[in-house]
Amino acid sequence: MDFSRVELSDEDQAFYHEVRRFLREVVTDEVIQRDRETGDNFDEGVHLALGAAGYLEKEWKPADEGGFSRVRRRIWELEKRRAHVPWVTWGTSALVARSVVRFGSPELQEEVMPGFFSGHVRMCLGYTEPEGGSDIATCKTRAVRDGDHWVINGSKMFTTGAHNCQYVFLITNTDPDAPKHQSLTMFLVPLDTPGIEIQGIRTVDGDRTNIVYYSDVRVPDKYRLGEVNGGWQVLREPLNAEHGAVAAAPDGLQDVSIMNHQAGFLATAVDRAAAAVNRADSSGRRLIDDGSVAYRLGRSVARLEMALSTPSIFGRVAVAQTMRDISPDLMDILGAASALPVGADGAADDGAAEYVYRFAPLVGIYGGTLEVFRNMIAQYVLGLGKPSYGQPVKKSA
Repeated sequence: MDFSRVELSDEDQAFYHEVRRFLREVVTDEVIQRDRETGDNFDEGVHLALGAAGYLEKEWKPADEGGFSRVRRRIWELEKRRAHVPWVTWGTSALVARSVVRFGSPELQEEVMPGFFSGHVRMCLGYTEPEGGSDIATCKTRAVRDGDHWVINGSKMFTTGAHNCQYVFLITNTDPDAPKHQSLTMFLVPLDTPGIEIQGIRTVDGDRTNIVYYSDVRVPDKYRLGEVNGGWQVLREPLNAEHGAVAAAPDGLQDVSIMNHQAGFLATAVDRAAAAVNRADSSGRRLIDDGSVAYRLGRSVARLEMALSTPSIFGRVAVAQTMRDISPDLMDILGAASALPVGADGAADDGAAEYVYRFAPLVGIYGGTLEVFRNMIAQYVLGLGKPSYGQPVKKSA
């Protein structure tokens, strides 16, 4: 792997300083504190500022259509994570926008895309159902055609960001008698449509997600994406991106896998732990002088670097598992004061490790559980066959 530095031109160097200054001004300590308190992973003021400055459009578009150059894209991605920009709603919106452009009518694109670039239009994912788990193809939310409209009934779990969005990318069942991958139709449903109820749910890490109920929701056919019963085709690109299918690039400037935003919080926790163990107490003693502390911290750093360097779907698993493994070790090294959250007086590292400890279980279920992704690796990469979840067959005597 090539770890050499990229030499920046004067123009790219100026862009780097411009981005760092801009993010420092908009992502304030108050924004970070408020985001931890609300659990939204979204700040409208920051989001609209990014849109007004043109950064949302440049991030989404390729270079030949006015987007960032490869080098500037990498600078932007790294600086956005370093500043801990509240990102989740932009992430889901960017995924859905690809399908809107590819499968939406010109009328729908005109309605959605200008506001998407300005930051005024946000979109969330309506996939998981209360009884469905990670297998979203078992969808039971029904959409029934009624003339030029569809009537939708059902419910979705973990629709993160719905309370801050204008549309939901909704998977529905339009043919219950068909095989499950041939019965799905996708819609981009306006969330202000009568019959939609959004209820907040708090996860263990403090994040806000939602359960959304759909009761006789009437949606014009113009909000359908792709063909009737052809929803799996519409879903494939967003699902591949969410699963961590990141293609390698010749210049090496791409992310090696997804979850780098989450890994940034882990990197911050490791950095703060390293600073804390190097500070001398009133007697001049440093925790790092204890060989076991030095060993455990060094092991955490090595695990972090390994996870950040692991590509594609493997990296997705590595980042999530590493967060689960390292965060309790960091808290143990720092002692009882590491259990205090961000902003609390006396917190050992301003709550960095404590936050990652609560965040890690959620990172291991985004887009599917770690077990699901390990089975995907076993089945599609190692060729070990499809797992069987049924009861073992007892042989007759």
